[in-house]
Parts: sequence; C-alpha cells; structure tokens
Amino acid sequence: MVRVKTLALASAALIASWGPAAFADDASAAAANAAVGDDDAIIVTAADAGTKTETPLIQLPQPIKVVTSEQYLSQGAISISDTVKYAAGVLANPYGRDTRVDGFNVRGLDALQFRDGMRDIFSYYASITSDPYNFSRVEIVRGPASVLFGQGSIGGLVNLVSKTPDFETRGELNLVYGSYDRKEALGDVNVALADNLAVRFVGRARDADTYVDHVPDDRVMFAPSIRWQSTPDTDIVLTGLYQKDESGSTSQFLPIVGTFFPNTANPGGTLDRYTFVGKPGWDRYNGRSIQGGGSITHKFSDTIRLSLKARYIDSNIEYFTHYADSYSNPLDPFSVYGTDGRTIGLYADASDAKMNVFSTDNNLQFTFNTGANIEHKLLVGIDYSWNKVGKRYAGGFEIIDLYDIDQDALATYDPTGPYAYESQKQLGVYVQDQIRFYDRVSVVLGARRDRVTGSSGQKDNATTFRAGIIGEIGAGISPFFSYTESFLPVAGNIQLPGGIPGDPYRPQTGTQYEAGVKWQPGINTLVTATVFKIKERNRVLYGANNSTTQSGELNTKGFEIEASHTLPGNFELLANYGYSKLKSETNTSLDYMPRHTASFWTTKTFGVTDGAQLRLGGGVVYNGKSVSTSDLWSIVTPSRTTVDALAEINWQQWRFSVNATNLLNKQFFASCLARGDCFMGAPRNVMGTIGYRF
Repeated sequence: MVRVKTLALASAALIASWGPAAFADDASAAAANAAVGDDDAIIVTAADAGTKTETPLIQLPQPIKVVTSEQYLSQGAISISDTVKYAAGVLANPYGRDTRVDGFNVRGLDALQFRDGMRDIFSYYASITSDPYNFSRVEIVRGPASVLFGQGSIGGLVNLVSKTPDFETRGELNLVYGSYDRKEALGDVNVALADNLAVRFVGRARDADTYVDHVPDDRVMFAPSIRWQSTPDTDIVLTGLYQKDESGSTSQFLPIVGTFFPNTANPGGTLDRYTFVGKPGWDRYNGRSIQGGGSITHKFSDTIRLSLKARYIDSNIEYFTHYADSYSNPLDPFSVYGTDGRTIGLYADASDAKMNVFSTDNNLQFTFNTGANIEHKLLVGIDYSWNKVGKRYAGGFEIIDLYDIDQDALATYDPTGPYAYESQKQLGVYVQDQIRFYDRVSVVLGARRDRVTGSSGQKDNATTFRAGIIGEIGAGISPFFSYTESFLPVAGNIQLPGGIPGDPYRPQTGTQYEAGVKWQPGINTLVTATVFKIKERNRVLYGANNSTTQSGELNTKGFEIEASHTLPGNFELLANYGYSKLKSETNTSLDYMPRHTASFWTTKTFGVTDGAQLRLGGGVVYNGKSVSTSDLWSIVTPSRTTVDALAEINWQQWRFSVNATNLLNKQFFASCLARGDCFMGAPRNVMGTIGYRF
C-alpha cells in the first residue's frame, strides 16, 4: 500500500479537474496524481492549524476543516469570509458582506484570522481585507487554540495558507466580468529556475462597483515569492505582498425602523435596503498593505527538524464614513429629531490608521520511540509578536432627511494632528507531544506560557493546556475526546457610566470539552460528528451611557456533523450541520448568532478525459434565526437560505465558467441588532471567467 502525505482537505484533495484555481492548490493536484489505484491511501494532513506538524487528520482528536482554493473559488468566493461558508459550525459574513473587514463566527463566537500560522489582524479598521486568490487553502480550527497560537479567540480561528513556489513551471491567466460592472484580471505563474530554485507570482487587478451606490471595490494585488532548497534537507521560502484597495463600506448601518420595522410616522417610508447615506467621493475605505516574510525548514536528521518563520506588515487606512443616529432611540430614531418620520441625525467619522506588525514562530520537532510500539513527535517552540496601531480622528454631526439626503451639502472633515498609538507585545513558549500507540491510538498533550504587555501598562500572563485522545476501533471508526484552553488579552479599561475609565480589562479566557467520532470508510470519504461545551469568562459587554462591563461567564454548547465524499476528477459532495446554544450569566447586550447552520455543496463532471468536460455545481446555505438583546428589548433576525451555482467547461488549456452566489436573489437581513441598526445580506452576484492554463 502506497501512503502519500499531502497538505490538502479530504473533502477536496482528490479532485483532479482543473477548476478556477487551476494549479493553485498544489497539494490537491499531488493527491489526485497519487490516486492511481485501489491500493493507494491518501493521508490528509493539516500542518499549520492542527498541530504545526504533518499529522493525518484522522489522527487528530479535534475537527480541523481545510478548504482548498479550488473548492472555495468554485463556490464563487470573492472574499475570505466567503471561503468558510460551507464549513460546519461556521457563520460567514455575520453582518453581511463587508468590504472593510472579513468576519467569521465559529461555534457562536467571533473568530480571529491568522496567516501562515501567525496572527495578522490587530484592531478594527487598521487593515484591508486579504485576497482569497493569494492562498492555497484556508484552515478552520474550531474551539480554543492558545496552546499553539497564543492569544486567540475562544470559538476558534481561521488560518490562511499562502501560495508558495514548487519546482514545476506552469501558470494560469484569468479574465473576469461580473455583476456591478466587476472587471478583473488574475494571474498565477510558477517558474522553476533550477532543480532547487523557483519563483511564483500571484496577482489581481480589479475595477468594480458594489450593490451599494458610490461604494467601489477596486484592488491591485501582487504577491511574489521565491523558494530555494540549498541542500536536500534545507528549504528556504521568501514571500512578499503589495496590495492597494480603493473601496468604501457596504455596511451602511441603516436604522431598524424603516428597514426591518415599518416607519409608522412616515407611511410608505420604507428605505431601500442598500441605501447609501454618505457623501459620494468623500466616503471611502482606502488602504495599502505591504508584507514581507520568510521561512526556513531544516532537517538535521530523520528525527530532528527545525522550523523558523517571520513576517512584517506595514498597513495604512483612510476610513471616512457617515452613519445615521439609529441608537439614541432604537425603537423610534426619527422621533428624536422631529415628527415627520424622515429627519434624523447623521454622524460623520474620518479616521487615518497605521498598523505595523512583526511576528515570528520558531520550533524544533523531535521524532523518537520509547518502545517498540510507542512513537513520539515532540514539538518545542517559542514565538514572539509585536504590533503597533496608530489612529487619528475628525468628524461632525448634522440633521438630515434620510429619505432625501442632500449629499452635496454634507460637510467634509480631514483628520489632522498627531496619531494616538497603542502597542502590544507577546512572548510565548510552548511544548507539544503527539504519542502514537500501536499505530492505532493517538494522544496529544500540550502546554504554553505567555506574557503579554501593552502600551497602557497592562501586563497579562497566562498558562494554557490541551489534551486529547483518538483511537481507531475498526471499520474506519475513530472516537476522540479533547480538552483545550484559550486566552485573549483585552486592551483598555472598563468604562463607567459617562465614559469614565475604571479598572483595566481582565483577559478573556475559555475552556472547551469536546467528544466525537471520525469515520473514514474509504480514502474518498470522511464523516466527523462532535459535541462540545465552551465556557468563556470576562466577556466585554456594552451598556447604556457609554459604559462597559465584563460578564462572569458565557456558556456555549453544541453539536456538529460534516461529511465529504470525493471521486478523482468527477464528483464532490459536502454536507454540514452545526448547532450552538449560548447562555450568558448576565443576559444583556449580547448578539447571539444563529443556533442552526447547515450547508450542502456538490459538483459533477461530465465528458471524456481527453476532450471537453462540463462541470456543474450547486450549493445551499441555511442560517437559522439570530437574537440580539439589550437592557430594554430584544430583536430576532429571521432565518435565511441562499443558493449558489457553478457551470464550467474545460477544453484543452481553456476554461469557461459562470459562478452565481445567492442565485435566487434572496433578500434578507444578515443581522439586526438591538442597539438600533440592521445589516443586509448581499444580493445575487454573477461572475463569468475565461481562463487559460499553460
């Protein structure tokens, strides 16, 4: 039996057909090429997110979801948020499509974003969104993960894995035209300069509008990388990124009254769900990001492996925006300013932001035995990160007719003066031992110690642990159990009524117990079912009169099941369901995400291998109702179901495809909050692509 280790997802690792990512998912292609007979076994691993080691997913006592670029681009993803919508227990775009930031909700809680195993987003509105075309896969860790990654969210994290070179020359070019006058050119070229030296260039140029007037979605992205294997045991990779966005905010923060609720003071006064409330040409979300990084992997022997990684990010943002005063009286915001049901306050905010981040992660891996049938994979590491965020503000307030805004008359503002800076440093030391007994039972044990210091004088120390066990009992069935911990420092101070600073925030901490079973009846099928319980402490709650508090506990219980079945180059089937229920010790000012999420995606290829092939795909995503509460009232956002579709023809080196998301043009609210505003779901989006592979 041939055992081939890959870095792809079981649900997509065996797809040999040429999809929108072309060769972009090298691991997927490698797995497909390896699947040459009934005796082959594909071992699927998630090196970055699961254990930082190459470990088969079937041997991990936790559910790790890996979504390849071939898969999420086939599903019509135009943002990183879109890439995770077909994963169990994950809510993508919880507040609708947002051109400013990517958003994920994992197991009912907000998740953090990492890139190549290191966190790359600090502070809201200080960076631009990442480009999905620049990554080979997206990895989703559900539940706390601080032992390996340091400070992190309690529900889970999303890790983006950058495209890097290999030693085969090939490439692809794509032209895209789509809804809202979207025009794009994309390219991904890999050149082998020698047997041990290769370069790769990934780029995108986009000129596009959005479904909100006066909000563009323009981008230039270029990501070069170089790989040099100086010796058979040494691998060096350098990566770079230049990205510039000129956009705005598709989130217009429209009041609940007049959108979700009728405006009784203004009969017939229903606002268009995609109303633009700002000043054309002034409202913007423009930014630039420059990144440089590298990794060195060296094998001293078959039993000792060194891994070094580092990255630096320089980012700046101009964020100018308007939003209505939906908050002074959420149930009747127009009454604050008059009796006509039209007049409302309008805030203008203008901010400049700068963000600098340095991260490094270094570890040694030792492989050894402590008996004839006991194998160890010991990981010892140290990581360090430093981030500095500076902002300056300007703004004002006006009274307007929300149903007939005199946009030309709106005042403009320009931030001036010095930036106010906040910085944070984190140093962590971690150890992890993966123990394999009799090639059947796997145990994972880990511990970490962190020290975090902030510019405000805060100092937080934390020790976190993880433990898990999984074992095969026959017929491809492997039950597992795990315990994990997480912590997340919170910058700033508790705000007393009136905005008066109080004691510093305490770090949020979390623990999770999880039990489940993985079933792999064949190399093309994997089913995972799991139940979990998460306890979060010290959650920040926002109250009246600009006050904040930290709750005692927030408990989350849930169940998830995900199934994938693939046939090489022919058929793919994904089915997912997640249930999560949150219960707070203090049941106020919380936005509860849907308890129920479900999705289904399938593709089928028709035609002969040497001729033209037709590939058809379709998917359904269901998100249940969600509840938002405040001190005074609560609001329920209804459930929603959307449909996606794919039609693709591959002929020789050419590809012609059409993607449609929200195919039936379902109008829905992504979320309405008790504080007073609503966020709209994205309408139908259709994109046509012509691609050439060489």
